[in-house]
Amino acid sequence: MGEHVILKNKKAYFNFEILDTWEAGIVLTGPEIKSIRAKEVSINESFILIRRGEVEILNMNIKKYEFAHHVKQDPIRNRKLLLHKEEIKKILKRIQLENLTLVPLKLYFKGNYAKLEIGLAKGKKLIDKRETIKKRDVERKLNKIK
Repeated sequence: MGEHVILKNKKAYFNFEILDTWEAGIVLTGPEIKSIRAKEVSINESFILIRRGEVEILNMNIKKYEFAHHVKQDPIRNRKLLLHKEEIKKILKRIQLENLTLVPLKLYFKGNYAKLEIGLAKGKKLIDKRETIKKRDVERKLNKIK
């Protein structure tokens, strides 16, 4: 059972140093699944919070499915992420101790289920971002030479 990647959050890799990742299920409606299959979704501006022992993704924009007229749905409503309780406790502890944040990295299908790869991340400083840009430029030049 392979995975079919819908989109990656490239901004997250640029702005953050990813320390650890988890796979989370997402609580969605039928029309939302159809919109995701049609790649009518964005996670670039979204972020993840843990409240009352539950993990939620906020600002994940799933465009309204055009053929679902009977369903009134907010495209950027908060959506619950599914993780084991022990994973949530471990993540929360690290966030508090190391001053980290949770970011959405990748949205994909595993079988028929939409999954979100989330990462425990540390914000990059401006110097680190410049370093990333330099590395990218060097790699591009090397690839042109080959």
